[in-house]
Amino acid sequence: MMESINKIIGWMPALIQSTGVTLALSVLSVGAALVFAVFLALGKISRNAVLSKLCGAYIFFFRGTPLLMQLFFIYYTLPQLIPALNIQSRFFAAWLAFTLNVAAYLAEIIRAAIQSIDKGQMEAARALGLTRRQAMRLVIIPQAYRRMIPPICNEFVMVLKDTSLVSIIALTDLTYQTKIIASNKASALVYIPAMLIYLVITGVFTFIFNRLEKKLSIYE
Repeated sequence: MMESINKIIGWMPALIQSTGVTLALSVLSVGAALVFAVFLALGKISRNAVLSKLCGAYIFFFRGTPLLMQLFFIYYTLPQLIPALNIQSRFFAAWLAFTLNVAAYLAEIIRAAIQSIDKGQMEAARALGLTRRQAMRLVIIPQAYRRMIPPICNEFVMVLKDTSLVSIIALTDLTYQTKIIASNKASALVYIPAMLIYLVITGVFTFIFNRLEKKLSIYE
């Protein structure tokens, strides 16, 4: 037993370092995706038919195809089709794939939140002389964002766990580092601390998000 514990302790520095990659990828992907998703959501509900269909098609494609396939396409297939777009950085390729994918899901969350606001709010804003754009920015979105928070937080937790997929392109995240140690040391014990690390960081973010939801619910 003590020998196993000593092994696990010896693996922790490498696991913790790779956890930083997992966290950075999750935070940066969701952050960028959230900005992109706002424009996608507004585009989909736009009165401009062409813009609405383009945004709808984008969302349909990225929600309808597996993230793993999108990751393969960006890192392996795209450089074969267009050599100039050869992405050397594994982290950037993973970030791009996750950003494009997550934006589609967040766009639907934002769209649903905006459309859940009573239409009378828009009518009242327009009656006060606001343009449609001003009404969206000053009246509708401030009310809708509280309804977006819970599903967006859930999406972040899902992304945090889905980052394990990047091990397929040899990005040294927590999962890939775990596989390296398991292979080099011929020991499956490393999966125990790896799972615990995922559990801890997921638990921490879940706690933070639950507190945020409770705080925002006061204003409902």
